[in-house]
Amino acid sequence: MQQVPDNEKIQAGLVTVISKLIWAIVILVAGILALPVIFYVGSRPSTKTPEPKQAPQAAAPAKARTQYWVAPETATIEDEAAKVLVEYGKDLVAHTAKYFGPNGQVSKTTNGLNCQNCHLQAGTIPFGNNFGSVASQYPKFRARSGTIENIPKRVNDCFERSLNGKALDTGSRDMQAIVAYINFLGSNVPKGEKAAGSGFKEMDWLDRAADPEQGRLVYTAKCQSCHQQNGDGVLNGDKTEFSFPALWGAHSYNDGAGLYRLSNLAKYVKYNMPMGTSFENPQLTDEEAWDVAAFINTQKRPHVAEPADWPDKSKKPVDHPFGPYADQYSEKQHKLGPFKPILAATNKNK
Repeated sequence: MQQVPDNEKIQAGLVTVISKLIWAIVILVAGILALPVIFYVGSRPSTKTPEPKQAPQAAAPAKARTQYWVAPETATIEDEAAKVLVEYGKDLVAHTAKYFGPNGQVSKTTNGLNCQNCHLQAGTIPFGNNFGSVASQYPKFRARSGTIENIPKRVNDCFERSLNGKALDTGSRDMQAIVAYINFLGSNVPKGEKAAGSGFKEMDWLDRAADPEQGRLVYTAKCQSCHQQNGDGVLNGDKTEFSFPALWGAHSYNDGAGLYRLSNLAKYVKYNMPMGTSFENPQLTDEEAWDVAAFINTQKRPHVAEPADWPDKSKKPVDHPFGPYADQYSEKQHKLGPFKPILAATNKNK
């Protein structure tokens, strides 16, 4: 075989390498020249119909909020005479002392409290002991008297107990005005029904007795600035009514009043006091409410003898503070608790 000289082999190898380099350069140049075209095509908006977006899933419906009773406005009354009477009744409820207090314009027969000291904003606030359900529920049987009571009888109960005064003449314009106002407030509640937010908001019974000494601390911290250290409250400038009502003493409710029952006062305080509280935003714990109620109701106040109350002793509430009772529990336990044993025994007997 003829041998190829070394220099010829070298030349052939160089040709091969150069050819590969040339092809590489061609490909590189072609790629560089193609970049603008690729960029232009890529930046054009797509003509493809976009896929329709799925609507976001609706959130689970929130739990419906209870619609609490709202008092009607007196401005909606078209009959002028009826409007005048209702508005007078409202004024009597809001400023009772101005008419019947120690310096009253009509008579001087009450302790100086206003009805709205217990029935907030003239009886219009949810869980503020409002009048929303009075017209729809009365006349009704009340175990305390053992009789069917009408609205004038119920109003006079407040005058004699919460206002520690004298009953109004049921035929008087004053009584007619108060009844007209109460009936107007309940005009948007069907007969026999109970408006949402009526009365007091329920709360749990304590597992222990309420503690007046713990309540004293709560009173000092949360209540004293308005109702004063001695519980006398604060009178307005002309001394005709209280800016902040007396909670005990000669000018407060007597021991026959509904708020002298510990559960009523505890519920009232829990969801309405101190100032700025609402049933949606209470400031006191349950225990603080029970204890401060115990402190307030163990202070001295007027006494009223009501021997005819609760003719059926088995119907007495577990926290009615005066005997005799249909059970073996003491008067002290019925006043301050613990109430759960009494409740259990009552339910067992039923």
